[in-house]
Amino acid sequence: MNFATFLKTFVFLVLLFVMLYVGMNNTHEINFYFPIAGTTAKKPIHEAASLIFFGIFAIGVLAGTMLHGGGKGGAKKSASSGKDK
Repeated sequence: MNFATFLKTFVFLVLLFVMLYVGMNNTHEINFYFPIAGTTAKKPIHEAASLIFFGIFAIGVLAGTMLHGGGKGGAKKSASSGKDK
């Protein structure tokens, strides 16, 4: 395992710890408004703050993963290895 992989894993674990810490300390229910979506403008989502935080965090991780791993030729690079040489 190289250092860059270790560092990325460590940073991701720190983010997971922060998410766990915030979730443990924000158990009260909140009203979540997101008027751009249209459905929460009149009737907000009434849920525990930790669940809303986790949902936003998960969407951010998925979006970051798609932006980082997607793009032109992303699959082509990983499919071609040094075995053909």
